[in-house]
Amino acid sequence: MILDIVQDAFFAAIAAIGFSAISHPPLRAYWACALTAAVGHSLRFILVNCGPAPMHIVPATLVAALAVGFLAVFLSPLTRTPAETGLFPALLPMIPGIYAYKSFGGLAMCVLSTSSEAFSHYLRLFAQNGLTCLAILLALTIGGTIPIFIFKKISFHATRAPRTSRT
Repeated sequence: MILDIVQDAFFAAIAAIGFSAISHPPLRAYWACALTAAVGHSLRFILVNCGPAPMHIVPATLVAALAVGFLAVFLSPLTRTPAETGLFPALLPMIPGIYAYKSFGGLAMCVLSTSSEAFSHYLRLFAQNGLTCLAILLALTIGGTIPIFIFKKISFHATRAPRTSRT
């Protein structure tokens, strides 16, 4: 299980580096993007797959997004970049692609079905996967932005150079 957690963290970090490269952050910010993604994705993996009572993916995503948000805010002064520089690439690997794929697959099969039983089955799959996808996206949005609003002073002053005393 430890190997699975480390592997999950590693691939999330690689994905976050790739996602952050799109927006051309300074080189000093890449390690923060990788770290926040590794922590967030592996935390969600642990909450969903480990322990005596595994958590559903939606609340696990909310907890992981909160952790990513707090980590991004507190790492932003070290990298002298806005918290969003580390936050958004770290959240992108947690986007629920499989639920969106299954949702649209269910919609296509619903439209193409010829019997009412098949239509009902695929409509249920479309609704279930679509609502799960939307709930995960909402959890990512809420969890990622709450720490920025709570610690807005740290978040908004992270890009400023530290003051030196003039003597």
